[in-house]
Amino acid sequence: MRIRFAVTAVVSGAVALSALAVPVAAQAAERVPAKLRPNDSLGNTKFSNAVVNGGKDIVLGTSGTKSVVVTYTATDQNGIALTEAFLWQGTDSSTTEGITGGLGTDDDPDCTETATQGTYHCKAVFNIHPATDMKDNGVAGTWKLFLGAWDLYANANYNDDVTTASIKKAATLTADATPEPVKKGKTITVTGKLARANWSTGKYAGYVSQPVKLQFRKKGSSTYTTLKTIKTNSTGVLKTTTKATVDGYYRYSFAGTSTTAPATAPGDFVDVR
Repeated sequence: MRIRFAVTAVVSGAVALSALAVPVAAQAAERVPAKLRPNDSLGNTKFSNAVVNGGKDIVLGTSGTKSVVVTYTATDQNGIALTEAFLWQGTDSSTTEGITGGLGTDDDPDCTETATQGTYHCKAVFNIHPATDMKDNGVAGTWKLFLGAWDLYANANYNDDVTTASIKKAATLTADATPEPVKKGKTITVTGKLARANWSTGKYAGYVSQPVKLQFRKKGSSTYTTLKTIKTNSTGVLKTTTKATVDGYYRYSFAGTSTTAPATAPGDFVDVR
């Protein structure tokens, strides 16, 4: 069966499940007694096979909406009336001081009971708006998946660290090789810029002192070869020189960091005469 209920429709007296909102907003903690807040895990419902965003990093720019799908299995021999899903960051989900970031879903997750009694396959969708949800640049990095459930007897169940996900800032990278055309054996200059999303300002800003590879692909080939690695300057700008020997494409490639997604510039073609 497919289940999808409003919290109040399941049970009005089990305020413990309100603690599931702790990672999302501090006000949730104000209406839940401290002894009812989750601490790692609680209850008989078991959560497994959790996958966030297909196992890929969640990459956010400065605007628009990023829809992130989370799938998981919930198992409880008492049946499951409702599940909840949150993404949170911090050291302790049981205190507002221990939480540095939180994201919730617009709607309750959809859960479908399988042929195995008490086992449900669930899907939650997070619609993330970086312009309003990611005000602090410091929240880029590792986040945890918090799952909770009510069984059919109104018992609350929690696990605040089912799996982890990486939320990263989007990055942009450019490359421009000059002069073009160029005589064989002469020097060309390749400039570019590495920038990444700044959630505090809502703009992209130069990424300082980052290693970036200058790569070359010979015309007719599909493989890029790294020529050298240089670092961005104080404004994220790149500039280096190399000798042109054959026709081909030059580009910059950035491997990414724990907080910033990889980026690769489009190849810029140079005609060697």
